[in-house]
Amino acid sequence: MLFRSLTLLAAAGFAQGNTLKDLESYSFDQFVSDFHHKFSADEHNTRKEIFNQELARVIKHNQGKAGWTESINANSHLTTKEKNVRLGRSKAVHQAHNPKHLKQLPADFKLDEVSSLPKDVDWRNMPNVVSAVKDQGHCGSCWAFAASAVLESHVALKTGLLYNLSPQQIAMCSPNPNSCGGTGGCNGATSEIAFDYVAGMSGILEEYQLGYSAYSGSNSACGFDAADATPVATIDGYVKLAENNYTALMNAIAKVGPIAVSVDASNWHAYEGGIFNGCNQEQPDINHAVTLVGYGEDNGQKYWTVRNSWSPSYGELGYIRVLRDDADETNCGTDITPQDGSACEGETDPVKVCGTCGILYDSSFPTGAARDRKSVV
Repeated sequence: MLFRSLTLLAAAGFAQGNTLKDLESYSFDQFVSDFHHKFSADEHNTRKEIFNQELARVIKHNQGKAGWTESINANSHLTTKEKNVRLGRSKAVHQAHNPKHLKQLPADFKLDEVSSLPKDVDWRNMPNVVSAVKDQGHCGSCWAFAASAVLESHVALKTGLLYNLSPQQIAMCSPNPNSCGGTGGCNGATSEIAFDYVAGMSGILEEYQLGYSAYSGSNSACGFDAADATPVATIDGYVKLAENNYTALMNAIAKVGPIAVSVDASNWHAYEGGIFNGCNQEQPDINHAVTLVGYGEDNGQKYWTVRNSWSPSYGELGYIRVLRDDADETNCGTDITPQDGSACEGETDPVKVCGTCGILYDSSFPTGAARDRKSVV
């Protein structure tokens, strides 16, 4: 059984700020009640054993001196394989994908020294730029949610209108003939494929026009009819930043807007709060697409502010802060499993991945965002 949605009631009852004492007295029966899980008699003991192991691991982690805390959440009874259903991104985009709408950085885009950039950037602080955090559910459509979130913000920055765009359209309609990042839909793909698709279409619909039906993990038909659809927004292409380039990513997030990035989220599932630094830096496994919305500093420790797509109850109201360092270009490892899970077909060569959780490896943003003319009444 895959995890059930975390309700707001459960989030309020057992969420951020739980003390170590709360965890030590927390039971499987309370967990089942808080998160409204239902298990068969055969499944009950198995789930209880997994939960108890996870609870012990979380307690031990919080007894240490890490810069972030972890907690029990709706997926604390799942195996690693089940948790990884929510991942859906792999490597070698530039090698396996033949983009039609890839563009160069704008001529007026200047790469300033990082020291001259603002100390703190958070696009959530600008009115009507960042929408509410969403939940991809059991579908490996993180790439569609990251892309749609970035599209929403860039359209808002250009037009002043913040739409809730359709991740369903991106996930189920984007062609992926080279199986880049997966085979598409719930089986994974990349934000670049999403941007390329939207740039080549008449535009993208709002979520209410084509709602998300893949929450349970099942792919469905595209559902987009160009003849009948009235898209609300368009783009003319996208930019892919240089790989593993800290200066480029810092400039882009400071000057352009939210950015789609790829990370190793293998150890993100129990994150509760603080500045995360728990990835395998020697052999990172890039497997998840998310949205970078800013960066900052907390008590002298620098971080990236990352929007996830695992519901607002995840982490810090749906966000995770990931450790950032001005020397991140030297904080590198080797992804030795580029075909792990849903990789690009035919790509087996290891890749160099830099930054905490590989956050510098792959980043992109759309260009020419505009309101679709047909949507103007």
